[in-house]
Amino acid sequence: MSRPTIRTDHVTEIVPFTALDGHPLTLVHVTGREAPVRGPVMLVHGAGVRAEIFRPPTSRTLVDVLLDEGFDVWMLNWRASIDLEPVPWTLDEVAAYDHPAAVHKVLKATGAQSLKAVVHCQGSTSFTISALAGLLPEVDTIVSNAVSLHTVIPSWSRFKIQTVAPLIARLTPYISPAWGDRSEGWLPWVMKTFVRLTHRECDNLVCRMVSFTYGSGFPALWSHRNLDAATHDWVRGEFAEVPMTFFAQMADCVTSGHLVPVSRLPGLPESYVAQAPKTDARFAFLAGEENLCFLPESQRRSFEFFNRHRAGKDTLHTVPGYGHLDMLLGKNAARDVFPLIVSELTG
Repeated sequence: MSRPTIRTDHVTEIVPFTALDGHPLTLVHVTGREAPVRGPVMLVHGAGVRAEIFRPPTSRTLVDVLLDEGFDVWMLNWRASIDLEPVPWTLDEVAAYDHPAAVHKVLKATGAQSLKAVVHCQGSTSFTISALAGLLPEVDTIVSNAVSLHTVIPSWSRFKIQTVAPLIARLTPYISPAWGDRSEGWLPWVMKTFVRLTHRECDNLVCRMVSFTYGSGFPALWSHRNLDAATHDWVRGEFAEVPMTFFAQMADCVTSGHLVPVSRLPGLPESYVAQAPKTDARFAFLAGEENLCFLPESQRRSFEFFNRHRAGKDTLHTVPGYGHLDMLLGKNAARDVFPLIVSELTG
């Protein structure tokens, strides 16, 4: 069950529901002091974290900003959430089963005819699959951070995901950055020891494990200069298991340069790039200029793909001084990033 962040200025409700294949999920409905005057916006987290990644202990979070703008805020815990029991999953399953069910649940709960979405990392890739397959006709605006349809990563990350990850998958069904603080068994100990020796960028071993797991760089998902001390400590509890099934699919995607399916599921095409997107939703592609998880080229290629099919509808923004997750967690993100997100949601 979800463990919501305790904030006296937020009213938080956990709404259980099921994906279209029966998998249990939750939505975190957040309201503020004033009733919403705009429609619903759904926030979708990445792999191996949870909905609360949008509510770090900064003075002003994205949730705060959206509430102040009058939005009805819903944060999704899809099957990758660490607030749910860990299961193996693929992007195809999430696209076919989780996101359509979540959109329908929010619309039924609010009575709205449409909604907007802010989607991050693997929440963004899977949501993009759902949208381009025509499974989310009620979504009219999608703000995508870091990666969406195309997958361009640093050379060291490519080596890890194509060579190291298959070896690890023979030994464990999951890998977890949380092993930095708590682990049992020889494999977590070996990996933690390796990271302790090779990543010396800070004293937070979970932060260092995150960098080994998800990208290249020291650190990989953010710049330390962008995180305040409270947030840097808080991330220790915000990362856990990620299934090797995901890394296997992402390795295929990296080889192809774009998302590829690994299973045939109802409603999903055989190729995600062979036809025009079946969505009227406007996309705003965001990329941190210093992203060492998915290079900014990823979002540029996705923007160009969409622009070839519907010129002038979508937008691309590269944000200097930011990387991957500090676009959401940064101590100055409310000044540097969130106004851009709001302008795309309200424009």
